[in-house]
Amino acid sequence: MDLDKIERLVKIVENSSMLEFSIKEGNTKISMSRSRGAGQTGEVFVSDVQQMPEETEDENFITSPIVGTFYSAPSPDAPAFVKVGDVVKAGQTVCILEAMKLMNEIDCEYDCEIEAVLVSNEQKVEYGQPLFRVKKIQD
Repeated sequence: MDLDKIERLVKIVENSSMLEFSIKEGNTKISMSRSRGAGQTGEVFVSDVQQMPEETEDENFITSPIVGTFYSAPSPDAPAFVKVGDVVKAGQTVCILEAMKLMNEIDCEYDCEIEAVLVSNEQKVEYGQPLFRVKKIQD
């Protein structure tokens, strides 16, 4: 996304009644928000610009199916469900995502090896956000 496009987006948000705005284009995600006092318009702040990992033929990701809070283990004193280097079978739980006070176990859809954990424990995650980079295990 080029700078001119970002500047146009900021102007659109400034001239609207929106308090928050986010857009994802390709592997770039931009979030904007503004504060508003009584009777004041408020300034727009680009609060977050993320370069999302690009998926190649060799790389695959386990992504978040919901917005929520990421938990790497079933309880604070328990070991993590998975760590880098673990081989995971299809259907195995890899993490928990809390959404609206509900704990949702996230299962792997295919056999793979965990190459990287991309989020930290108790981090807020977005829908579609990569949680783990994995390498599929071929049959």
